[in-house]
Amino acid sequence: MCGIAGALHLDGAKADASLLRRMIEKIPYRGPDDSGVYTDQQVGLAHVRLSILDLAGGHQPMHDDSGSLSITFNGEIFNYKELREEWLRKGHRFATHSDTEVILHHYAEKGEKCVEDFNGQWAFAIWDKKKRKLFLSRDRLGVRPLFYTLQDRTFLFASEMKSLLAYPGMPRQIDPVALDQIFTYWSALPPRTIFKGIQELPPGTSLTVQNGTCKTQRYWQLNYPSDGHRPGGPKTDQEYTSRLMELLVDAARLRLRADVPVGAYLSGGLDSSVIAAVIKKCTDTPLKTFSVAFDDPEFDESSYQKEVSNALGVERHEVRCTHEAIGQVFPRVIWQTERPILRTAPAPLFILSELVRDNGYKVVLTGEGSDEMLGGYDIFKEAKIRRFWGARPDSKIRPLLLKKLYPYLPRLQMQSTEYLKAFFRVDEQDLSSPFFSHLPRWGLTSMLKMFFSDDLRAELRRAEPLPPLEADLPEDYFRWDPLCQAQYLESAYLLPGYILSSQGDRMAMAHSIEGRFPFLDHRVVEFAASIPPRLKMKALNEKYILKRGSEGLIPDSVRNRPKQPYRAPEGKSFFTAGKGRDYVESLLSPDRIQKSGLFQPAAVEKLVDKFRRGRAIGIKDNMALVGILSSQLVSNQFVENLGAQS
Repeated sequence: MCGIAGALHLDGAKADASLLRRMIEKIPYRGPDDSGVYTDQQVGLAHVRLSILDLAGGHQPMHDDSGSLSITFNGEIFNYKELREEWLRKGHRFATHSDTEVILHHYAEKGEKCVEDFNGQWAFAIWDKKKRKLFLSRDRLGVRPLFYTLQDRTFLFASEMKSLLAYPGMPRQIDPVALDQIFTYWSALPPRTIFKGIQELPPGTSLTVQNGTCKTQRYWQLNYPSDGHRPGGPKTDQEYTSRLMELLVDAARLRLRADVPVGAYLSGGLDSSVIAAVIKKCTDTPLKTFSVAFDDPEFDESSYQKEVSNALGVERHEVRCTHEAIGQVFPRVIWQTERPILRTAPAPLFILSELVRDNGYKVVLTGEGSDEMLGGYDIFKEAKIRRFWGARPDSKIRPLLLKKLYPYLPRLQMQSTEYLKAFFRVDEQDLSSPFFSHLPRWGLTSMLKMFFSDDLRAELRRAEPLPPLEADLPEDYFRWDPLCQAQYLESAYLLPGYILSSQGDRMAMAHSIEGRFPFLDHRVVEFAASIPPRLKMKALNEKYILKRGSEGLIPDSVRNRPKQPYRAPEGKSFFTAGKGRDYVESLLSPDRIQKSGLFQPAAVEKLVDKFRRGRAIGIKDNMALVGILSSQLVSNQFVENLGAQS
């Protein structure tokens, strides 16, 4: 895992090595082990390296034997050994044992289609000197980030936006439409980012810059069978289960390839426990696990973590996360996310990656992706109940079904049936919406826009969040089962836009830790898409097929426990004893709110006063606080004063 940056001057100006160094020096934590800069007339590539494979021979930017191809690469190609053997048999010669060199050989033979053979997580740029072409690519699911912009006839790219903002003359402005999307979907819809003029290369997409033009092309997209159609392959439930576990074991095996020790995150939930068990029982790799525990019992899962580690006989290292710690690191968290967020959940993961680093580890396997691919989120269960609600308006069990939702949210459970009926409303228009599953979530999040300033509202007068999303849906989307439609929305947007970025890459790489995700092996993903919905959610039993496949691998008490999403404390992390932390009081003061121009000072002051008096309750207040505070931090750290930490 590394950091990359580069520039291509379309007007023929010579690349500036000192500028490239300034860009890459903005993200030193992505690669503390080595660095390099390469220039060739109008193109320049930069790299910082976190050494994991071929520790002595993987210096970048790297070049092929002829010197006509040069690459800067962030990520891992997990099947590099198999691809290398293929080229050796055909007479290729390699100077290193790195996966980076394999990419160069594969590109030399297969051109832009080389990415179709890769099993991995990547963002890279190849300069093809003969064709005068710059080729960029990002992995299928969006594990690794890649941003770009065009400024003054210069094409720039980087792993993180702060490298692009370091370019002289680069405008630093908040994009109102992106902010509106974040306050709807939790993330901007790619290629849009929170900063005007900076774009994100969408997952599964490549980009070429040649002859003065820039072109993107999608090479992969998540796809599901049409509703009622079952593809070839497994026929029985047992065959589906066995095949899933076979693929998962092989995905984990590939992701253990490293020349440094590999550990695993252990949350106490089903997914990370299965990954830890697969490593322990299906490979000969020694295993250490790393966990977050909370002082606040509402969020703590340490008893399950201990149960799994004891059952597997693996070492468990724990960091105990307090309200104080979350509030303290939050400005650094936003410096890493480079975008507003609506929950504090990334903060404990920032602290956890520091624990991993302090234990001398650089790589961890985690359970991300399972909920999206195998139907684990409560939003899927919620949609199923709401559809039943809409189709069976006279059913007497409807109120009881609503009580089955979100058992870990005590305040919601205390609400009356009438409140729940209104909150989880279903009307005829909702039932016909392609976004049926996500309407309550997006509706709740959109309520936070009541804090937007008048000027911001005026800029957004003609911006509707749903049309661009609807235009981006695959043609077959409308023929998929409702569960598959909901899975697609989570996998294509929330997963890369928030889970893998704000909670994933950014929090791990802040302390130079590489995350690897067996559930996001594209073979697992594509097979999971073919699994009949009834095996993913059996009645209201989420991830049924994974629970079935993990029988005997992990304790039954963990395998069968109700789903508890990963969450973290919010309001109490920023306010104690009637007062906010110094930076919170400063950033949310009327003067600072007025200065950023994003929110209404009077409305924010009322919200802050509720937290000071301990009267803020519920998800909406907490999300509003975190969303406004993180937006103010983004404005302060990136727009008003690049590099400010509070």
